[in-house]
Amino acid sequence: MGDTNTSSLEHAVRLDFVPKDSYLSKQFLDEETRNLWPRVWQVACRLEEIPGVGDYVTFDVIGESIIVVRTAADQIKAYYNVCQHRGRRLTNGCGKAAKFHCNYHGWQWNLDGSVARVLDRSDWEGCPDMADEDLRLQEVLVDTWGGFVFINMDTNAEPLAKFLEPVPEITNCFEFEKMRYRWYKSIRLPCNWKVALEAFNEGYHVSATHPQLLDVAGDDVTRSFAYGRHGMFGYATATRFIGGPSSRTGKPLPEDVRQGLVNFFKVMEDTLKAINSARDYEASKRLLTEMAPNGNQFEVLAKAMEFQREAAVAEGAGWPDISFAQMGRAGADWHVFPNLIFLPYPDGALFYRARPDGDNPDSCIYDIWSLVRYAPGAEPPLKREFYYGVDDWKQNALENFGLILWQDFQNMTNVQQGMKSRGFKGSRTNPLQETSVSNFHRALREFIAGRN
Repeated sequence: MGDTNTSSLEHAVRLDFVPKDSYLSKQFLDEETRNLWPRVWQVACRLEEIPGVGDYVTFDVIGESIIVVRTAADQIKAYYNVCQHRGRRLTNGCGKAAKFHCNYHGWQWNLDGSVARVLDRSDWEGCPDMADEDLRLQEVLVDTWGGFVFINMDTNAEPLAKFLEPVPEITNCFEFEKMRYRWYKSIRLPCNWKVALEAFNEGYHVSATHPQLLDVAGDDVTRSFAYGRHGMFGYATATRFIGGPSSRTGKPLPEDVRQGLVNFFKVMEDTLKAINSARDYEASKRLLTEMAPNGNQFEVLAKAMEFQREAAVAEGAGWPDISFAQMGRAGADWHVFPNLIFLPYPDGALFYRARPDGDNPDSCIYDIWSLVRYAPGAEPPLKREFYYGVDDWKQNALENFGLILWQDFQNMTNVQQGMKSRGFKGSRTNPLQETSVSNFHRALREFIAGRN
């Protein structure tokens, strides 16, 4: 393990370097537990998970548990998930409640957090701190963006809108709030939460990790940018769009790029089922019969998206009023500090959330959500899949997660183990393509040191 137990803030983060103690040190994890997670805005659930009054989701992080509940048609509350009598947790998972009931001694609370019943309350006659206000469930800050419900345990935290700047201003054009779950998978992975998160925080790994994409995904050289504590990468220098082979392959760009673009959407549907929808793939096939073979890359992509928009509108799912300029500015991938990643497209998006797994720096809980636009009422029933066994992440992996995610998972466990080598000092982050990674660690260390 080398020097991973030395002070976790003594090593400096540079644009081209991230110390390995960020991922391995128990002390660093403890500092995150004390100074990051209780003070930061983080996603607890989506609004579609709590559509009716009384619907709730239990969100757990760093040993803390939060109840997020819809208390009225236009109101959501969040509470610490703990009975005010003897400390038993009130809820697990998700469900619907008229009142929160403690199964230990039968105390109850109303959805607005007020105490509803104290069994044999007269027994406390004359005792201090037993007024109704003393017994309320303790509230946690809650707010929403893009259809997601965020919580913050710090009552003095800056507003969510301020915390997220400038992400909403750049990406609201995708209308994430109008998307719904296509699938929901939660996995225990044998790596630090940051290792898992960063597997999707840069595109520099695509050529080696996902070689099957090189013939259809266009140029894979990225440029990564810091936006305050957040980060983004895109393909600002690409000369070949999706559908064409990467310049790395040495293959010429075909004169007819239609089939390549159709193949791209097919690969994404067959191996990921996220970002793009099955509808996108089917609509793209129209290129082969309804467009001449001599269109340039931009014309073919624009026509494909026109067909996709028509299909989405015909199904009642709608399509955002979004321009190519807006899509270019938004890039391909965003990291919202500290633990949310998303890859957007007008018809769908892929979101990732990473959390520590207790006090073990070598394990994390990783949530992966595929969102798609559906006609109102046409979305599939939400099925949450949990893979929390030690080896669940690698058993039936291709069937459960698809090729792309399986390739990424293999990197994670090997990175976590490899970084423990005495021959490794830290990550040599690419200054042009992995800026989002090094910027994250700069912001993280400032945050847990109280300077952010």
